[in-house]
Amino acid sequence: MELVQTLDDYGKPAWITLMVVSFIVFWPIGLALLFYLIWSGRMGCKSRDWKNKAEHRKKAEKMWNRARTTFRSTGNAAFDEYREETLRRLEDEAEEFRSFLERLRAARDKVEFDQFMEERKSNGDKPEKSDKPDDNAGTVPQTG
Repeated sequence: MELVQTLDDYGKPAWITLMVVSFIVFWPIGLALLFYLIWSGRMGCKSRDWKNKAEHRKKAEKMWNRARTTFRSTGNAAFDEYREETLRRLEDEAEEFRSFLERLRAARDKVEFDQFMEERKSNGDKPEKSDKPDDNAGTVPQTG
């Protein structure tokens, strides 16, 4: 992972150079590197937006499937009612779980941020070594 960090420090030109060289040396490595760069978002691709769009698409697909199956009756009214209630309850629980995870992530982030601020505050109280030379460091003692 040090190589990845080093290339990230140099920026996109380093990644592009490595990709071109890897295509020249052995094309499957270059192809794998290209997929990695796209997947990780290092080339400016909005992979997180892709994930959000995919999640939105899955949610819309679930709603569409539910709407399609809602109108389809099994012929047993009691079972249809039970099925609808159970599906509604499961969707509510899934939404509650998603919101719980979001709150959990936010709480963890807050704890980490508070810890960072405390460390920063405690380091700010300690006197740090000054880079400035002492006032008397460059003077020659006078005799006489």
